[in-house]
Amino acid sequence: MSTGGGVWKALERGAGIGCEVIQIFVKNNMQWLGRPYGPDDLARYANESAAHKFRCVFGHTGYLINLGAPAGPNRDKSLQSLIQEINLATQLGLPFLVLHPGAHLGAGDESGLAQIVAGLDEVFRATKDVPVRIALENTAGQGSCLGHRIAHLATIYQCVERPERLGVCLDTAHFFEAGYDLRTPQGWDAAIGEVETTMGLKEILAFHLNDSKTDLGSRVDRHAGIGQGKIGKEAFDHIVNDARFTDHPGCLETPKSADLHEDVENLAILRALMKAKLTPEVSQRKRQSS
Repeated sequence: MSTGGGVWKALERGAGIGCEVIQIFVKNNMQWLGRPYGPDDLARYANESAAHKFRCVFGHTGYLINLGAPAGPNRDKSLQSLIQEINLATQLGLPFLVLHPGAHLGAGDESGLAQIVAGLDEVFRATKDVPVRIALENTAGQGSCLGHRIAHLATIYQCVERPERLGVCLDTAHFFEAGYDLRTPQGWDAAIGEVETTMGLKEILAFHLNDSKTDLGSRVDRHAGIGQGKIGKEAFDHIVNDARFTDHPGCLETPKSADLHEDVENLAILRALMKAKLTPEVSQRKRQSS
């Protein structure tokens, strides 16, 4: 949800179309730094939050941040920007911020991952008394972007000094574009199984529920409305009905216009797919029999 007009406006907009979960940018997503929230901003945000009782509101970091970059001005600004965003998220009481791990810009995967680990260590030291976590997002792998393999996220998680400050946010479109075929229950279970064996299911904090305009393994990040892309509506049936994630927040990052009618339509499709709550054992049997 857009925060145009004030951060509380995102909650107002989300409530207006029946959202239970909202993702926001805590500042302009195409600027390095933003202004701190004033008392009026925080009071109006708190009032909207209290009025609507959302299940979860979380943040997404700005698109300029690249912790995988080699040493230089842009890396320095990335670190400063992420530190500020964590502090802004703390002001709002957000539990976590979703972060694209970063791009190595030609230096190679190993170098890029080392830079990301070092950057997160520096950021966590600068925000050591803050509860806000970073949810590493899997990526499509466009260009030199890291995170398109679960092994990348696992390496970061296993190497940082404060792994308790990390988690993951799994994006369905990015999974598919990176080559993970989620269209069958078996494919979905294989992708989730990789997360489970390398980091553990407890580290999954949220989901981005997006269809993909591009093909399996395209490594091109283009989101589509649910059922309007290459993943297809049917796949979201086993995704949203996975009983292991009944209480996890999920949000749309699908194309939309100012009146948000596309969000209304996509939410309706996903909610219609949802079944009565299943136990993990029953859910597993259903996936195996599909």
